[in-house]
Amino acid sequence: MKMGCLNGTTLSCLKLATTVTPTFAFPSQPSSFHNLPFLRRTIKFKPLSSALQTSPATSPSTTKDHDQASRPQWKAAIDFKWIKDNKEAVASNIRIRNSDADLELVLQLYDSFFNLQKEVERVRGERNAVANKMKGKMEQSERQRLIEEGKNLKEGLIALEEDLLKLNDKLQQEAQRIPNMTHPDVPIGGEDSSTTRKLVGSAPEFSFPVKDHLELGKELDLFDFDTAAEVSGSKFYYLKNDAVLLEMALLNWTLSEVMKRGFTPLTTPELVRSSVVEKCGFQPRGNNTQVYSIEDSDQCLIGTAEIPVGGLHMDSILAETLLPLKYVAFSHCFRTEAGAAGSATRGLYRVHQFSKVEMFIFCRPEESEYYHEELIKIEEDMFSSLGLHFKTLDMASEDLGAPAYRKFDVEAWMPGLDRFGEISSASNCTDYQSRRLGIRFRPSEAPVASPKKSKGNLAPPQFVHTLNATACAVPRMIICLLENYQQEDGSILVPEPLRPFMGGRSVISRKS
Repeated sequence: MKMGCLNGTTLSCLKLATTVTPTFAFPSQPSSFHNLPFLRRTIKFKPLSSALQTSPATSPSTTKDHDQASRPQWKAAIDFKWIKDNKEAVASNIRIRNSDADLELVLQLYDSFFNLQKEVERVRGERNAVANKMKGKMEQSERQRLIEEGKNLKEGLIALEEDLLKLNDKLQQEAQRIPNMTHPDVPIGGEDSSTTRKLVGSAPEFSFPVKDHLELGKELDLFDFDTAAEVSGSKFYYLKNDAVLLEMALLNWTLSEVMKRGFTPLTTPELVRSSVVEKCGFQPRGNNTQVYSIEDSDQCLIGTAEIPVGGLHMDSILAETLLPLKYVAFSHCFRTEAGAAGSATRGLYRVHQFSKVEMFIFCRPEESEYYHEELIKIEEDMFSSLGLHFKTLDMASEDLGAPAYRKFDVEAWMPGLDRFGEISSASNCTDYQSRRLGIRFRPSEAPVASPKKSKGNLAPPQFVHTLNATACAVPRMIICLLENYQQEDGSILVPEPLRPFMGGRSVISRKS
């Protein structure tokens, strides 16, 4: 079963009504120590999922502190009426994405919240009515009666408002787990159901035994995994000699190529608030979270520049004339890679820290599908110019992250691994992220003239759509280049587009 668009003006996204100023409280949890000298203090890393929990046994606190810690760290102004009116479509979307969101619980909490909110408004109205009555002249006995009645109403209202706040917190916690809606053309099922959109080139043929990047790197003295394991732990590495030059060449070439297409270059913070991670849709999932968080802090290490770039215009209303905003960002990325093991992930293929160049676009809702196609074309053009054999996949529904409306992955042929491996992806997140980050634009076209002056004559702001795509994930690109361009004598040809960025060098060879 394929899901279609539910609303013609917004591409099948959950509708949110207003933005709310986020708070950034962050509870602490114990974990092992890791030292980062540049922070000038010892910090403790832990999976973000554990950071979002409280533990009275290890973190003594008052009941009040515990209540605050267990509340959502931020609020999304979700239009629950829209979800209720489209219950069947939302439920079907949750099923095809294999999400653990509990729609029935969300709707039950919403009904309870709605009814309690009406009761709060009723009691508040009674209290105001009593206050108005006391403004006139009356007998002392009547005034005393009204004073007592007002006192009782005030106490009852305080209790009701506290209940309403707790119920709203619970509603937020459950509703924020609901994923974005899904493009009608997305294949339904697991990763194996993904379809091939494009196949480029052919696998290179070798007249000699093929080596993988680990063997090539050892012979050419390009990597040091053993020392990195002693210094930092498994899945860390040193790049050495020509591998360093190759990384710099890849980064500079990628930035120059993407900038030619109108993207503004950025370097980003590599520590961000945990709430920004959540607003971008990176939901921690038990022990398999990919996010490193820092104890006694509300900060996390980024797993992708998508997160700090997404937060660049947080809580803003942009002029429509500024759109689209296109950024290309360089950053280091940090991922726990929990559960990753085996020969398929060895070497540089899956590591804890790496360099990456990320593209990101803020645009009008009606343009996001167009820019999604633009992003994947940029990726395909760049990988083609490097002479890679690759395929572009339209990823199946169960392989989409919570924010993605649709996602295209590029997998390149890696001869040493004897398989295709993912080297990039491009996602259209529609307004899933912007509604959480509070990023809107005001249409330049004015609405129908109103007799009332001031803000009534301005077009209401709308949420932008966000898109992201990997321009270059350095370690996997190095794998592709070493394995595809290896020569019988053990040297590596440098693809022509990269040579100007390596001082004109055309070959990586053994040191004499």
